[in-house]
Amino acid sequence: MKRLAVDVAIIGAGSAGMTAYRAALAHTDKVVVIESGDYGTTCARVGCMPSKLLIAAADAAHAVAGAGLFGIRVDGYAVDGKAVMRRVRDERDRFVRFVVDAVESWPARHKLHGRARFVAPHRLQVGDHTEVEAARVVIATGSSPVLPPGWRERLGDRLIVNDDVFSWQDLPRSVAVTGAGVIGLELSQALSRLGVQVRLLGRNGRIGPLTDPAVMEAAHAVFTGELGFSPDTTQVQAKREDNGVRVDYTENGIQYSEHVDFMLVAAGRRANLHDLDLQNAGLGLDEVGVPRVDRQTGRIGESHVFMAGDAGTDTPLLHEAADEGYLAGDNAGRYPQVQPHPRRAPLGIMFTDPQIAMVGVGHAALTDQGVRFETGFVDFEDQGRSRVMAQNRGRLAVYGEAGTGRFLGAEMIGPAAEHIGHLLAWALQQHQTVLQMLASPFYHPTVEEGLRTALRDLEKRLRPVMAMPDDCMGCTPGT
Repeated sequence: MKRLAVDVAIIGAGSAGMTAYRAALAHTDKVVVIESGDYGTTCARVGCMPSKLLIAAADAAHAVAGAGLFGIRVDGYAVDGKAVMRRVRDERDRFVRFVVDAVESWPARHKLHGRARFVAPHRLQVGDHTEVEAARVVIATGSSPVLPPGWRERLGDRLIVNDDVFSWQDLPRSVAVTGAGVIGLELSQALSRLGVQVRLLGRNGRIGPLTDPAVMEAAHAVFTGELGFSPDTTQVQAKREDNGVRVDYTENGIQYSEHVDFMLVAAGRRANLHDLDLQNAGLGLDEVGVPRVDRQTGRIGESHVFMAGDAGTDTPLLHEAADEGYLAGDNAGRYPQVQPHPRRAPLGIMFTDPQIAMVGVGHAALTDQGVRFETGFVDFEDQGRSRVMAQNRGRLAVYGEAGTGRFLGAEMIGPAAEHIGHLLAWALQQHQTVLQMLASPFYHPTVEEGLRTALRDLEKRLRPVMAMPDDCMGCTPGT
């Protein structure tokens, strides 16, 4: 058994682990990164980038299919599934190569391959070959898809998760997707637009991260109008049958059955903590065996162990993982002089069409916390620029604190949500009031004018008597 002593051991070489490594190196050269799988982040291999490649192909097909609305005739177009998936794989591999090249450039003494587990608070065993004595440890082990019990055994290779989609050589004829979260919605819509017959099975009427009833209503109208979407199913069962899968489910008291080529499970992800033997790490664990992490420092309790990224079961987004990796790695490196790091304004984006954006605190959280707030709305159906582009679907809700007028957050489904979401997140991080946001420029004609409409509506609700100059006299109605 080889023995290694380091100041900082980082378990996992994904987005959080790579950032933690760079941050820890600012304090000590005695760092090792332990990885049990292939190098290459979840984002590059099976997440952000390959999914956007598939969505880009779907958007292109959708644009061709809808060209007639603008008086443009496109006859006889077809989706070449093999060509679609070839580009997805080729470009995915290119992104992965960048990540792998970065890790391979690290000194050999900073890398260790194998599965790590705690055998004592400061001691890790890696595979059956190395024992690492670590003054501090960063856990950045990521997450894995959650599968219903017994489904893998029953369905075999007809059960897939999002990771598997991006290795396809061709598009299938039909897929059932269970889970109407971010992954389920994005992949369902993309596959449907590429000609795959899709049945999306949701639960409790939820759509992605949305919680505002009015925004959820608009989202239901969008997705049920385009997809085979059953938003409130129960008793979902899957059985292998005739080289495919028979899916049985109940909705509104009625039983349904469909036969598909594959069952895609997108029912959430679970932190990869089960084989770390955390009981040997001397940590305080909650009732399900998960450590409690300080969001501002990345530290677990008063221990020498830090956690970052999806392993911390916080927001599973790359920019959040990178931020958490930095603060965990920095504090592990400077320990015991641990310092809190300010966190950026919460921002989440779904790349459906229309896109979905969540900024700051959502409707449900504000309500649960007892915050006194008002809501301003805009419906994009008659918003000028959106209608010009035939992208006039969706709704935006913005929230402001009663009394102070401080902007608190937003929920949105609609055009240009990725851009509007950024504007709102920047305003939130700068602690702006709604009046300050309205004092910013809004160019005509842009989709962002819809944001101004929502902010004006919110300001009226926050202040019943308000003198607001009308700086858009004569503009297109709805802008």
